[in-house]
This record gives sequence, structure tokens and C-alpha cells, in this order.
Amino acid sequence: MASEKFDAGSAPKPVGLYPHARRAGNLLFLSGIGPRDPKTDGVPGLERSTSGNYTRFDFEAQCHSVFQNVRRVLEDSGAKWEDLVDVTVFLTDMKRDFHTYNRVYAEYFKDHQPCRTTVGIDSLPTPIAIELKCIAVVDG
Repeated sequence: MASEKFDAGSAPKPVGLYPHARRAGNLLFLSGIGPRDPKTDGVPGLERSTSGNYTRFDFEAQCHSVFQNVRRVLEDSGAKWEDLVDVTVFLTDMKRDFHTYNRVYAEYFKDHQPCRTTVGIDSLPTPIAIELKCIAVVDG
């Protein structure tokens, strides 16, 4: 089965050699998508001092940003939000952030409810606290 890769120009650039998404048949697989701002490459809600310590941390801002980035990748790949069938979320601090994530998630998936798995992990490759891995079903 042939597959087609998509690099979403409106989303943050991947941090490695991989596409934003790859379509195989009617399935669209999104690579891990984080909350980085596609224009500045900064992390919404995160400010650091010159020594690298956090001076501001707003996890809710990262949640909203990651959902916006997923939407960007979907749309640039010819899909839409309602095409999502599976969402895996990786959180770097499950105890601190799960309840906020769950609340924000409910805002975005109130009417459309894909399957979901939430995984607590030690870290991500950039200074972000959340990353999503998604699968969508697309027509045509």
C-alpha cells in the first residue's frame, strides 16, 4: 500500500527528520504534535530566566496550543477535526496536569469523542509538558 506524507506549513516544524503526517489508505497518522508556536517556535505559557529556570508556567496555554497545532496539521493534510478517531496524549507531570488537560480536552471534544489514551512520561525532547499522537480516518 502506497502512502503519502504531509508537511504542514502552518504548524511548528518537526524537531527531527519525520513528516507531520502520513496517509495510508483512508488513515491519517499524525506524528507527535506539541504546543510550540509555529511562528516563534516558543512554548506558549512558558517563560524562562536567562539561567534556564521557569519564571512562568501555564499548562492550560500549552493544552490550547497543542490542539490548535493538531488542527493545523489535520487541515494541511486534507482532514478535519471531526475525522480524529484516536488520540494519545503524553504528559510530563500526570499528577499536576491531568485534571487541567481533561477539562480543556472536554472543551475541544464535547461533540466529537475519539478514543483516548493518556500516558505519563519523564520528559519530551523540547521544554514542553504535553504532546499528542493522533489518528484520523479520511474520505477519498
